[in-house]
Amino acid sequence: MNLRDHKPFATATLRLARRVALPLAFPLLSLLGAPAAFALADTGKAELQAVQGRWADIHYGLPEKHREAAFAELAERAARAVAVEPEAAELRIWHAIVLSTWAGAKGGLGALGLVKEAKAELETALRLDPRALDGSAYTSLGSLYYQVPGWPVGFGDDGQAEKLLKQALAINPGGIDPNYFYGDFLSRQKRYAEARTALEKALAAPDRPGRASADAGRRAEARRLLEQVVAKLAQGAQ
Repeated sequence: MNLRDHKPFATATLRLARRVALPLAFPLLSLLGAPAAFALADTGKAELQAVQGRWADIHYGLPEKHREAAFAELAERAARAVAVEPEAAELRIWHAIVLSTWAGAKGGLGALGLVKEAKAELETALRLDPRALDGSAYTSLGSLYYQVPGWPVGFGDDGQAEKLLKQALAINPGGIDPNYFYGDFLSRQKRYAEARTALEKALAAPDRPGRASADAGRRAEARRLLEQVVAKLAQGAQ
């Protein structure tokens, strides 16, 4: 049953209570558990799947020179979906993912504004539902913290990155994305033995329903990075 279609009064009441309670509850989430999550409306689910599918097509299928414009267009679509359902953490997470990959395609200091916007969206998603999409907000935010430059240019922070990635793994220990990004982080830290373990877990992760293209692309990335890590270990690195 769709709560939004069949119980509008109850939903409105819960939303009001949530807006009041969340600012107080967020610091206690680790102790008290996540706030109650709202199910996406059918239109929101359809938009989420469409954004996810288009993102994979762009990221893994388009030539690099065409990606910036395609991600810019997709970011507008994701933003419209958030505007329709602003309390849907899932939509905010994917708006942030599109913004951050658009920033990667754009490159340079001009991309920093997009990354900061993505960070804000992920922080909002964590306040709404930290377990949404198997903790994907932790994964995405952690990946931003280790890939963005540190002060005074950006907000990058390796310690915060590792903390967030471990929180993602606590929620989804066998997931392809948290293990891949943790492996990438560890590789950049030259912790190659740990990176190999994480990347092997990423490659062993189960398929995600409806995400075949994304899973294939991520596994290809994980295999390439694992080859590099294994080569470093063969040279005597730890």
